Amino acid sequence: YKPEVIYHAAAHKHVPLRETSPNEAIKNNVFGTLKTVQAAHRYGVEKFVLISTDKAVNPTNIMGASKRMGEMIVQCRTDSKTDFAAVRFGNVLGSNGSVIPLFKSQIAKGGPITLTDKRIIRYFMTIPEASQLVIQAGAMAKKGQLFVLDMGKPVKIYDLAVNMIRLSGLVPDEDIKIEEIGLRPGEKLFEELLIKTETLEKTDNDMIFVETDAPYTREEVDEKIAVLVKAVEEAKEELAPESIMDAMKSVVPTFHDPDEVNENAEKSEEMKEAAV
Repeated sequence: YKPEVIYHAAAHKHVPLRETSPNEAIKNNVFGTLKTVQAAHRYGVEKFVLISTDKAVNPTNIMGASKRMGEMIVQCRTDSKTDFAAVRFGNVLGSNGSVIPLFKSQIAKGGPITLTDKRIIRYFMTIPEASQLVIQAGAMAKKGQLFVLDMGKPVKIYDLAVNMIRLSGLVPDEDIKIEEIGLRPGEKLFEELLIKTETLEKTDNDMIFVETDAPYTREEVDEKIAVLVKAVEEAKEELAPESIMDAMKSVVPTFHDPDEVNENAEKSEEMKEAAV
């Protein structure tokens, strides 16, 4: 096969599983992306578009950090004939593993609906919206660009659960209970707002923006990859999450501890409420 365009959507995306086996996240999301990028360059593919995530923005988990590394790999390839780019967006409604199929299943079984935390907020986009915008961004893509999709206003997951129960003709907390089970490892209360105008430029499409921050160089990215290769090799087949986590934090400077980020988010929300 000699494809003209590659959309690289393959990844391990389950946050808690990646926290317990970070080596697999690195092998797939980082090394897998690197090998696919190398193959695209070698065989003269015209465009290569990496599908990234809002969890790559100031990541608090290995999944988000590994996707951030994937962005770095794509952005530094400005010396290739292939136009490498990345597109970053949030959750896709109804996609495999998303909350709506889970809530539907839980409602069908009579409940309860399980939430990690009632305060959790996420950005959502429909499957048609996401796929069309990704294709449009790919058509615009030039070397090393990172595109950000406008996800609109965030959605409170608790409100989503309540509405789904009501749409099923049932009464929340009577017919179907809603239970909090606690934040999972690496989970944020609030995903970062993707649209920050000081670092983004508009495109001809009002829903698509281009990140203007300077990307890492090829040499810098190669050094980061070498650190991760060493960490995975030393861990061998063992999970060794701490050593791999340390390696990932050393190569992704924006990788923060989730407790720290969630604590700051809680304080920020309390300040907003106090101001109101």
